[in-house]
Amino acid sequence: MKNSTKWIAIVATAAAIFFSVNVKAQTTNEGAWRLGFGIEGGVPTGALHTSPAYSKFELGGTARLQYGVAENVALTFTSGYYNFFATQSAKDRGGENFGVVPVKGGAKAFVTDNFYVAGEAGIGFETKYTKVKKLILSPGIGWADKTWDVGLSYENFSRRGNYGLVALRLAYGFSL
Repeated sequence: MKNSTKWIAIVATAAAIFFSVNVKAQTTNEGAWRLGFGIEGGVPTGALHTSPAYSKFELGGTARLQYGVAENVALTFTSGYYNFFATQSAKDRGGENFGVVPVKGGAKAFVTDNFYVAGEAGIGFETKYTKVKKLILSPGIGWADKTWDVGLSYENFSRRGNYGLVALRLAYGFSL
C-alpha cells in the first residue's frame, strides 16, 4: 500500500509537469499575483484508513498565493491546517483528532480554458503525537476562473508512518 500511493503521486506529478510544457490555453497572466482562501474536505488513505481505521474524514482550510510565470503556468505557495477527525474506535483506544500544517510550493498549468493540472511538494508539520515533519507530494486537477477554484488532489505524507489524503478544495480567489 505504501509503494502504490507513492507511485500514484509520482505519476500524477510527472503528468502535471508534462502538461505544463504542452499547455495551449491562455488562462493566467504573466506577472499576475492572486490570493485564494479555501476550505477542503477529504478522505484519509493508507495508515490512517486501514483497519482499525484511525480517521475517516479530514476538514481543513488553506491559503494559496499564486504568481503567473507564463500565459498558462503559475507558481503556487500553499499553507493552512488539516484536521483529521479520530473515529470512535480510535478514541476508545486513547486516540484524538490531530492536525497537520502543510507548507507547500508547486506549479499550476492550464491545459484548456479554466482546467488545470497541478503539482506541489513541501513539508507537513504534525501537531500531536509524534510531531514528525512529513514530506508532502501532491498532484491534482481542477477548474478555476477569475473568482472560484475547485480542485481535487491526492496528498501523500511520508516519514515514520505513511498516509495520504484525497481531498476536494473549494476556494475563493482575487487578484492582488
